[in-house]
Order: sequence, then structure tokens, then C-alpha cells
Amino acid sequence: MQFDVIISGAGIVGLATALKIKEKKPDWRIAVLEKEQHPAMHQSSRNSGVIHSGIYYRPGSLRAVNCKRGYDLLLNFCRTHQIPHEICGKIIVAVEPAERTALDNIYQRGIQNQLIGIKKISGAEAREIEPHVNAVEAVWVPQSGIVDYGAVARKYAELFEKMGGALFFQQKVQQVLEQKGGVVVEANNSFQARVFVNCSGLYSDYVALQTGIDPGIQILPFRGEFYDLTPEAHRLVKNLIYPVPNPNFPFLGVHFTRMIQGGIEAGPNAVLAFKREGYSRWDIHLRELAEILVFPGFRKIARKYWRDGWAEMQRSYSKQHFVKALQRLIPEIRSEDLTPGRSGVRAMACDAAGNLLDDFLILSKPGVINVCNAPSPAATASLAVGETVAARVLEQCN
Repeated sequence: MQFDVIISGAGIVGLATALKIKEKKPDWRIAVLEKEQHPAMHQSSRNSGVIHSGIYYRPGSLRAVNCKRGYDLLLNFCRTHQIPHEICGKIIVAVEPAERTALDNIYQRGIQNQLIGIKKISGAEAREIEPHVNAVEAVWVPQSGIVDYGAVARKYAELFEKMGGALFFQQKVQQVLEQKGGVVVEANNSFQARVFVNCSGLYSDYVALQTGIDPGIQILPFRGEFYDLTPEAHRLVKNLIYPVPNPNFPFLGVHFTRMIQGGIEAGPNAVLAFKREGYSRWDIHLRELAEILVFPGFRKIARKYWRDGWAEMQRSYSKQHFVKALQRLIPEIRSEDLTPGRSGVRAMACDAAGNLLDDFLILSKPGVINVCNAPSPAATASLAVGETVAARVLEQCN
């Protein structure tokens, strides 16, 4: 089958890219290949559903720039297509005086990223917003909100197909071969295109290698597990409550999130998954696990973060430890207030030196574009990332 562009991965970034290319070139034949039976089966649907403001990201980085642009595009898209969403704001809280400096650093980064309306507030002011929170100081972020990113991604897919785009499911990319004027993509079927775009998420490094590009990174899967608050405990949380992130650990920490579909989630933790799509602690893929354990970058991370990693593992296997972490934010939370919820797996790109990439990574060569790292806020920024990738596709085809 012959196409102008083939995209691997029907997650939110792959679908946004397909939609943006189709908007620019409505006459082009564009196909999205997906190994699952439906779109948005993995990271795109298994996340906190938070519309990110961009307060955490390094000013000028692709994450910061695309989050700011993508935020506006996402809200406009949701309004236009009547996708339920809400800008409810969030607080980031320092629960002890020693966290005030780190909290101020986050606030200053928000100012540098040109967020409007953010402000430092006292513990008393924080409790006016979230009456049950434990805080000595906080940052109020009015831009944050909630949405169902799975619903957003499925709407991207629907619009893409209405515009004449093609979605092929149960098509796992096995090989990408160069040919004169383009590439051949071997999946369950054979496809030809002028340009191939890799948006394969948890397997983006695998697919990049198939295109002949060594991305210099390996994807490490970190599972995040959630608990649901019982209906009786919903009174303890109004909207979004986040801790000051541990500066020595590259995750935001367990937090409380009101969901757009209803209910309140607590979490996630961050534990190494023993399978790239390992949503249960019992999911193990021996080859994938072995690849992680022998990777020099992982071993360096393990040595650097073993104490934090052990604490996260305890939260995975012990509800008591999970509750204790949540009680730092809301002391009234009790074990009986929580029931086991869902889980997701983050794709964390790591280099051989043990550095976790803190920015998007997009690598290109003639006929191929690889989105090798698209961490949070990729869902919020999806339409902006789609624009960025679409521009690179158009450059290659001019």
C-alpha cells in the first residue's frame, strides 16, 4: 500500500501529528499504524488527566515551549468539539519549612515561563483553597485543569478519518527499509511512503533502531499506581494537590487529582516495570527486563536513586507506606479511605551515562522522523508537538 506519510503509533502524539499533517496537506495519503485494536491504549489513556500549565519545565526547552502553545490549542480543541474539561487550578505545597526554597524555585520557573496569575500563598491561604491540606506555604497555579486524554485522542482519530486519513490496527512495525524516494514499512502488511514518522511511545527506541538511527537512549518503563478515594473521602480534596517534587528524584511525587469523569485519584508512585507495558507488578517480560538490567544507564540510575527507588517500591507493595506518603499532604487520609485503582507506565528515556532526558527528543534523517522521547506534558502539548513534527515532514517533502 502506497502513502505519502506513515506514522507508527496511534497514541495522542501520533494522532495529533497525523491530524496536523492532514490539515496542512488534505490531498496527501496518510496512514497511522497501531499494534493494538484501538487508539490510545497505553500512555495516552493511562495518565492523571491533568492539563499542565508548564510551571515545571526548563524555560526555552521544547517541553516548555510546546506546553505553552499546546495548552492553548488543547483548550480550543476541547471547546470546539465539546470534550468535557475544566480549568480548576492546583496548589503545589511545601509541607515543611525545608521545602520552601524548592517551592520558590518552582514559582520562579513559572514566572520565567510566563504563566499568568500564579502566586505564592501562605499555608492559611492554601487551606482556603484546600481546607484539609497540610502546608506551610504553597504556589497557586490557576491554569491547571483536568480532561480525559483518551477521549481527546479518540476525537483526533475520528477527525483524521473524516478527513480521509487511514488507521490500520493490529499492525506492529517490524522493519523500516530505505528505498528510492522513501521507505518501506513492514508490519503485518507492507506499506510504502515518502516519509515515516515514529511515534511509538514505550517502543520508540526499538523503532528508531529499525529506521537506522541510534537514538543514544533506551526507554525505561516506570509504572505508576493509583488508589481511588472512597466517596466518603471525596470531601478531603476539592481539585488538584501536588507536593514539592523531590529534587533528587525525577518524578513529581504522589498527589491528589480530581478526575473529569468523577472521583478522585491518589498517586502515582514510580516503580520500575518488569515489562514495557507492565501494568501489574506481576507482569514480566524476561527479554525486556534483561535489556534494562544490562543497560549501563539503568545501572547508574539504580546506584544514584536506590534509596528513593526502594521507597517507591515499598509504596507499591505496602498500602501502609502509600498512605503515609499521602498523609504528608492530607493528614486525615486513612487506609480505609483508599481502594486500589488503575496504573500506567511512563516511558523514560535514559542515556548510557545514566541521565534521564528532561526534554522532547526528535531525530530525523531523509525519509524518517523519530519522536524518541515525549514525556509529560506530551498529552497537554500534543497538538503543538504535532505541529512541530508536521513541519519537519513538510520540510522533507519540499
